[in-house]
Amino acid sequence: MSWKKIAIAVVLADFVALSLYAVSQVGYLGIFESMLTNMGTIQIGADLIIALGLVLLWMVRDAREHGLSPMPYVVLTLLLGSIGPLVYLLRRPEESTVAAPHLARAS
Repeated sequence: MSWKKIAIAVVLADFVALSLYAVSQVGYLGIFESMLTNMGTIQIGADLIIALGLVLLWMVRDAREHGLSPMPYVVLTLLLGSIGPLVYLLRRPEESTVAAPHLARAS
């Protein structure tokens, strides 16, 4: 396992622990209720939705290029936020083992 995958696994484990703690404190729906308490948290929520939307677009395209089904990761992202892309990055083939289609087009 590469150092990049190890770093992603550490971030994923820490984020899952944080998410479980947050859900244990306020509940799954409580997270969204808290996000709507003032304009600052609404702005952060909107920013998160935009960022995860962009990540979803990239992830779907990238998964298809690598011959993977993006749907499990899309569902994880819609239900659990950043956990979906982090799991995808762990499962994604290493770049050195995948042919680069964009390089073939350049020649």
